[in-house]
Amino acid sequence: MPKKKKKNSENLDNIKGFQKNGITWFPGHMAKTKREISEKLNLIDIVYEVIDARMPLSSKIVDIDDLIKDKIRILVVTKYDLCDKSETDKILKTYEGTGYKVVPVDLMSGKGVTELVNMTKEIMKDINQARVNKGMKERAARVLIVGVPNVGKSTLINRLVGKKSAGVGNTPGFTKSLSWIRINKDIELLDSPGILWPKMENQEGAHILAALSSIKEEILNIDAIACFVLRKVYELYPEKLEERYGITELDEDLIEVYDAIAAKRGALSRGGVADYEKVSNIIIRDLKNGYFGNITMDRIK
Repeated sequence: MPKKKKKNSENLDNIKGFQKNGITWFPGHMAKTKREISEKLNLIDIVYEVIDARMPLSSKIVDIDDLIKDKIRILVVTKYDLCDKSETDKILKTYEGTGYKVVPVDLMSGKGVTELVNMTKEIMKDINQARVNKGMKERAARVLIVGVPNVGKSTLINRLVGKKSAGVGNTPGFTKSLSWIRINKDIELLDSPGILWPKMENQEGAHILAALSSIKEEILNIDAIACFVLRKVYELYPEKLEERYGITELDEDLIEVYDAIAAKRGALSRGGVADYEKVSNIIIRDLKNGYFGNITMDRIK
């Protein structure tokens, strides 16, 4: 076994899968976004609440009901092509069982987008009929789109418009302010920056958000997130770690696992010593880029 760098070895020895001191990320623009949404809520007919199919529990905004009150909502499930459908569908059925209108969407192919548009138009028929009954004119649906950072809102908007309209970035916090976008003659969309919540009491959910790019990487302990990913994938899909890295078991001490991944993926520094920082980044990128295959990180307790 190659000689280990003392600093990295000590860092990994102390990691148990969770970032020390916990994860919290609620910058000022998120608080501002929530205030602005509250101020404009009276203009809104329907809410697209966007969640990631790979983390359908963790990516759901905890205090969303306080934010959008009693507005009609459609739960839009993005990245459905990347999830473990058998597990995600169990969670989606629980949402449907509590009255949610749920529309899974494949952002790459656009599958599900037409269903979303048709559902919006159908809901708006009743809203417009109520307006006509009051002597008011019919109008386009005004839809608020809201979700955690990097859940695919901008890509969804581009699919709805049929061309590149909203900027797309894979960095949390890319969208900074609310803005109106006309989808077509029937739908006007109010885009919003990704938002989280001030106190993340569910740290497993917070780590899942971090692992799938919904929390700014600069505030994270990358080694801790990578070790969390290893343990979580091993818990849920042990065969995928074997397929990707040749790993069949995880010990409490992950040093040997890191050494094995470094050797397999060529993450070695001068002298053949494992570069643990590179290994951590490889693990996280493999998850984000789908190299473990279709995965769902959440489970119904």
